[in-house]
Amino acid sequence: MDIRQLRDKILSFSLEDVDLGSQGYTRVLLQLFGYTGHGKSSFINSCMYVLEEGENFKEHAEAGETDHGLTMVRNAYPITDMITMVDNRGCSKMNDFERAEVYAQLGNFVSIGEKVEWKDNYKAMMEALEDSELEPNFSDFIVPIFVYRVRKQTSAEEMQYVKTFMENCVKMTGIVPIVVLTFKTEADYLEIEKIFRILGAETVIAIENYTKMSNKKTPERTTDILKVIDSALRNVKFRLEQPRNQKRERIERKKCINNYIHQIQVQQEIKKHEIERLEREKHERERRKKSVFKVWGRSACGIF
Repeated sequence: MDIRQLRDKILSFSLEDVDLGSQGYTRVLLQLFGYTGHGKSSFINSCMYVLEEGENFKEHAEAGETDHGLTMVRNAYPITDMITMVDNRGCSKMNDFERAEVYAQLGNFVSIGEKVEWKDNYKAMMEALEDSELEPNFSDFIVPIFVYRVRKQTSAEEMQYVKTFMENCVKMTGIVPIVVLTFKTEADYLEIEKIFRILGAETVIAIENYTKMSNKKTPERTTDILKVIDSALRNVKFRLEQPRNQKRERIERKKCINNYIHQIQVQQEIKKHEIERLEREKHERERRKKSVFKVWGRSACGIF
């Protein structure tokens, strides 16, 4: 399939183009996740650029060049009448509650256009989840996409998080996240691809984003970017071949998040009790030490 055919296929995609129809879904939501500064916003700009004719590059999503990232608000960018990309807030330190917030964005429990505030306690997370029920969203078909910069040094802890993230994406959406490796010429992306496949990734596509400084369209760069969107749509069609229940799926996503937050709370309680136990033991050791010195002092002075 050449570039024009691939582009036309994406632009003409409809949720009705399956035997069971849309089953109530009105749009495909391509949910972008990843660490700050790994190129999520640039990827959105690239996707919009390759779907347009000509070479008039526009920066629809503001892209940062550092690891600090710029996205603080959960922004949506329609790339066709049927497909919308969402630039979710990226993560840096990735503590437990930041991870829970990532899943809240994935499950559509954070409204489009809403600023994403990292919560730091169980109560705040649960209240935010309950508030999301004021305007529940049932009609978005969610496809998770994980964006990763190839030059990033991968730690064992990070990779364990990514593995858990992919597993939870399957539980919440039924889809294994598509992995997009950005800045493919900065390092050996084949080695990074191998790592992600070991972690369970089924589709890994390495790309070079188009930017303000580098926007001359080439067949390879354009094809790689289009392949990501096409892979997402093939996942949608595959899932829509089976009967779906939008409301039930939202409930199941919420159960997953509630369970995740509950586990965080339990772990924090365990850590708290362990810290308190260690403090008690420390105080007891100090008390005994003082008691021994006191007895020793009296003995040395001949006082009993």
